[in-house]
Amino acid sequence: MTVADLHPWKEPPATVVFVGGGPRTAGLLERFAASSGEFLGGRRVEIHVVDPFPAGGGRIWRREQSRLLWMNSMTSDVTIFTDESVECEGPIVPGPDLAAWVAGEGAVILEKAGLEPPGPMDFPPRQVQAEYLAWVWERVVRDLPATVITHPERAVELTADQRVILGSGQEIAADAVVLALGYLDRLPTASESAWAAQAADAGLTYIPPGYTADVDLDGLWPQAPVIVRGFGQAFVDLMVLLTEGRGGWYDECNGLLSYHPSGDEPILYVGSRRGVPYHSKLGYTVPGTKPVPTRYLTKEALGEGVLDFDRDVAPLIEKELAYAHYQQLFTAHAERTRWPWERFAEALDAWSPRSGAGSDAEFEAAVGAAVPAANDRFVRHEVDRPLAGRFFADREGFERFLTELIENDLLRRADSAYSADLAVFNALLSIYSVLSRAITDGQLSDEDRVRRVESEWHSFFSFVASGPPPRRLEELLALHRAGIVRFAGPDLDVAIDNDQFVATSPAVAGEVRARAFVEARLPRPDVLATADPLLRGLLDSGALAADELFAADGTSLGGGQLKADSQCRAIRADGSTQETLFLLGPSVSGSAGSSGFSRPHFNGPGFRQNDAVARDLLKLLAPTVRKEERHAS
Repeated sequence: MTVADLHPWKEPPATVVFVGGGPRTAGLLERFAASSGEFLGGRRVEIHVVDPFPAGGGRIWRREQSRLLWMNSMTSDVTIFTDESVECEGPIVPGPDLAAWVAGEGAVILEKAGLEPPGPMDFPPRQVQAEYLAWVWERVVRDLPATVITHPERAVELTADQRVILGSGQEIAADAVVLALGYLDRLPTASESAWAAQAADAGLTYIPPGYTADVDLDGLWPQAPVIVRGFGQAFVDLMVLLTEGRGGWYDECNGLLSYHPSGDEPILYVGSRRGVPYHSKLGYTVPGTKPVPTRYLTKEALGEGVLDFDRDVAPLIEKELAYAHYQQLFTAHAERTRWPWERFAEALDAWSPRSGAGSDAEFEAAVGAAVPAANDRFVRHEVDRPLAGRFFADREGFERFLTELIENDLLRRADSAYSADLAVFNALLSIYSVLSRAITDGQLSDEDRVRRVESEWHSFFSFVASGPPPRRLEELLALHRAGIVRFAGPDLDVAIDNDQFVATSPAVAGEVRARAFVEARLPRPDVLATADPLLRGLLDSGALAADELFAADGTSLGGGQLKADSQCRAIRADGSTQETLFLLGPSVSGSAGSSGFSRPHFNGPGFRQNDAVARDLLKLLAPTVRKEERHAS
């Protein structure tokens, strides 16, 4: 007599396939394990994870990358595990954040890997995070009541009867599939293809937007000028790989960092739309300060229906940021103000940015009277474009000005006397949450979402809140003093002339000529241009839907995100929902927590979404008897 004879209701093992094995999948499986006892009733589950890169870290957080590349978060600001702050239906299963792991079990692991354990306030190498995520993966797999099989290859097709076909030809029949693909490679744009063709014809080196750790930099020759457009994280990685990565080194004397070239570095002329690097990460904490609910940009203020971003949303953002800045200034540094906070708050409440004659002037007068020091005032457009309206008759004068700007930024971002900057940072996080909800609720047009939120607003957010560790800007200044990095200016325009790239800025006299040009930025997400064969096949067949976006004047805005419902279930081109296909990640509409790791004690939206999806998966896989029991109750 078999087990099946004793329990005739017993069902065969359930099979789930995860395409993508990075941190999102690890976090989702942790939530799956947490709630499995509530749903599975002993049913066996087989989980397949398909990813050519190692499970846990995936592509971005793989071990096999330069030790010189750092995370953009402090050790103490990263966790994979839920804590008491997370609001979810599943049970909380605490685990160590990155800082606790480094001080505990991770210490031996890092020692074996030859990695220095970072401190809680350090920005650790990405390889440290890779080791943490590998350890997390092992713990998650150990806790799962399932058999886990990893496939280090790509999934190339998902059939209508839900068979996942791998690059090797293997087929996996699945009861449910989760696509957690992370950041997608995309086909070149028409502009990028034209640049590549022109550069090839002229014998020039052109490097299009891409993930710097994966880019071939051999075409950037020692001591030759290189034009670089982009001053964010992609540039910082490029700078590191082309300097220390080519054998140079730093030392410090009397507090001044010096760079010693190896001779293999190119000369980088860097510019961007702003012409300045992203603001340094804040180098201090203030106890008790954290993101708080928005005051002006609220769901109630936005109301129902489709909004006009410039008219309905942007003024509320202006007030939100100003309120955060000035409330912290007036309450924590009252000695630098002339009015009581209550009086100033009334002026701020009455302010209607750009709403009518005199409203801005009245608020500006209140700021002038109440806040005597210019560097204690907050004017968003001046923060956003610090070089606006300036012209420099020579490059040397511009470089002196920009050097001083960067030095002052480093001093300010390390000084808690300017904790109003921290308040603005926290307000940006709260604003982002409201904007994400407005997008998910369909309150913004495609044009506003792409141009205003995903381009302009995200650019401002990254510039202020997602800049490099302070040490990286110190290195930038040292490289400038060594003649390795030069500054090319804002609104940088690049063209090809006489078999050379030529870069000009309307704010700086002169031009820069070079035989190499790097677009130091990530490619704009566009699922309709994805290079992934699995997604292309699903989109072509109508099994997945993604809008092609157009502006009001008919201009194409490219492809949107993959469509998913509020439960992260895939939506087909005909509008129907696929009950057993789930979509997660930055290329999916409404996917929470896709922009980075959650901070401890922060009730991260990614945790909440992972928990909900894990429980929906478990409900699908639950034995029929258990489903009937739950329905009856």
